[in-house]
Amino acid sequence: MRLLSRLAVVFALVATTAVAQTKVTPPKNKYTIEQDVQIGREAAAEVRQQYPLITDDRIEDYLDRLGKRLVATAPPALDRPQFEYSFTPVNLKDINAFALPGGPMFVNRGMIEAAAGEGEVAGVMAHELAHVLLRHGTANATKAQGFQLGALAGAIAGAVIGGGWGEVISQGSQFGLGTWLMKYSRDYEKQADLLGAQIMAQAGYDPRDLARMFETIQKQGGSTPPQWLSSHPNPGNRTEYINQEASQLKIAPRPDDAGFAQARARLASLPPARTMADVERAGGAGNRAPVSVGRVGDAVPPPSTQYRTVRGGQLFQLSVPANWTALASNSSVKYVPQNAYGPSNGQDVMTHGVELGVARAASRDLRQATQAFIDGIIQSNREMGVVGAQRNVRISGRAAILTPLEGRSVLGGPEHIDVYTTLLADGDLFYHLAVAPGRELGSYEAAFDRIVRSIRLNDR
Repeated sequence: MRLLSRLAVVFALVATTAVAQTKVTPPKNKYTIEQDVQIGREAAAEVRQQYPLITDDRIEDYLDRLGKRLVATAPPALDRPQFEYSFTPVNLKDINAFALPGGPMFVNRGMIEAAAGEGEVAGVMAHELAHVLLRHGTANATKAQGFQLGALAGAIAGAVIGGGWGEVISQGSQFGLGTWLMKYSRDYEKQADLLGAQIMAQAGYDPRDLARMFETIQKQGGSTPPQWLSSHPNPGNRTEYINQEASQLKIAPRPDDAGFAQARARLASLPPARTMADVERAGGAGNRAPVSVGRVGDAVPPPSTQYRTVRGGQLFQLSVPANWTALASNSSVKYVPQNAYGPSNGQDVMTHGVELGVARAASRDLRQATQAFIDGIIQSNREMGVVGAQRNVRISGRAAILTPLEGRSVLGGPEHIDVYTTLLADGDLFYHLAVAPGRELGSYEAAFDRIVRSIRLNDR
């Protein structure tokens, strides 16, 4: 009788644990599992070509073992047999990790080195695994109507690679597609947090380690959010609800985590890792040709008096001089005259023209979001600063801010940049930059004014 009583208590505890666990339901998705796998496979091939991968057997084996341990505890209803999991270490110091549809996962060296223990690495990987299981990438594509399957892989790769590589990869795809695919909503982030916490507990890790790792990522970003946070926004009260979920979960026995210290020691023996910005400036890990319009330093023709209407995917349209060329990337597009964009002193520069794009807003307050955006521009260019007062203006009928900047042109003398910013309906920051050497500004002011007045945003 006593044995039956004890068994009843055990069964009651198990039932309570199962009921207490938050139910996470995958969002609507018009794509098939096989399409997820195809998209992820093709995007991963692009990423492997462009990222500096770590080819050390011990580090690769460690990350693979850790990843498979987490997959083994994934909910069977979500873990589809078609998924093709892989866990690849990347030799970049940026704190970042991401998973592609269908299973490929990439973890930066900087993420492993920033972690205080294996539980924190496992937490980030479990979070990324949750995005795969819930199929958030193609769920985003489902919400972004009008995009074809063939464009998704390149756009996703462009979104995660970013910078100059993303510009090449996303040529021909619609503006912003990659950004929409890989920039998860706060609802999706909370889903990945909760499911990731549940996977961690089943694998023997305390989900509170996930909350601690998020705090570490936030602190190490300083005034500029780390790359991981740019595509994984904080849903709010992240630490609190992860810790609450942890308190309701039964945590399995902790696995042997000696491999973490061994992997860290192995990483320390390798040459220092570069940043993503360093790799981009060096032209990437692959052999893609640089993008340019003419040759920087040659004469730049004045803006044509004839204008043409151009579109940035479904997000915006505007009019630009007929003799300007478009250069599209996954999150921005430039319109430049001949000889106004290309390599100079080891980096790509734009000497004349305009750029329109979308950036993660640091705040829902336009002025605060603008200030953070401007601070980021200035931090990346020490010779640039604000000149004159900011002005309240209008873009496409909505409140905007104009911030005048001045820096040093690669052509010699000062360079003037007008930065227009406004908030989109989803809370992101839309920006428009107009650039010209100071000595030629008078010849471009009329064109710049006409361009900004012609912008029409279609996000609402």
